[in-house]
Amino acid sequence: MLTPPRTVVRREAGLYALERALQRRGFRHVAGADEAGRGACAGPLVAAAAVLPEGRRGEIEGLADSKLLTPASRERVYAEVVDRALAYAVVVIPAEEVDARGLHVCNLAAMRRALASLTTRPEYVLTDGFGVDGLGVPGLAVWKGDRVAACVAAASVLAKVTRDRLMVELDAVFPAYGFAEHKGYITPEHSAALREHGPCREHRFSYVNVAVVSGRDGRPPRARRPGGNGSDEPMERSWASGGTVGVALGEQPRPPTPVGEDVAMEGGVR
Repeated sequence: MLTPPRTVVRREAGLYALERALQRRGFRHVAGADEAGRGACAGPLVAAAAVLPEGRRGEIEGLADSKLLTPASRERVYAEVVDRALAYAVVVIPAEEVDARGLHVCNLAAMRRALASLTTRPEYVLTDGFGVDGLGVPGLAVWKGDRVAACVAAASVLAKVTRDRLMVELDAVFPAYGFAEHKGYITPEHSAALREHGPCREHRFSYVNVAVVSGRDGRPPRARRPGGNGSDEPMERSWASGGTVGVALGEQPRPPTPVGEDVAMEGGVR
């Protein structure tokens, strides 16, 4: 049996090179998945998946890792991704779910749920940093995938813009914390607000800095969140811009599988 020739896609070949190489191998619909909010100590974790069309229609001007774009550029690219994508999906994991099930478990489950929700079934999946099992199609975990693969970058923009919009909405509900500015990440201003006001129900009590100011630093990492009154009930969340939004349940975690500077494929499957 002949072994398919080895394909090496170098980073300097551009953001679309990996997908084009996969498409030349017969994988027409390549999906990318990424998340936003892993490092935040407040607000939801958001994962997204996207399948871009082949050819020039799938080439979006200014598409890049969402962290490298200005807010205005992200909004523009977001609109282009929504308009051009063959399919996209967004999954929102509330802070209380992150506390109950763990960040890594929720991250993998959210990406799996987003990929499973795509209306165009992917033939190959690229994920940012972490491999995702149970998809029924081949896939590759790409180190810093949002800077390597266009579909992963598109997913990163969908996740980031969705989460930023949700954090602006939460700022109106909890104005003392400045969520609209820092989006729930740890900044000096956020830390000062936590010390002054204590955490709100949108904070992640399994995170050390939140546990300390809440007086729960001696509890297990996934200790139950404060409860007992109406203000601690989970907020209703919705997102209705053509994608799919949901709350993913827990899955078993898998260690990350980073890929080096060049992405190598043997017969299109890694």
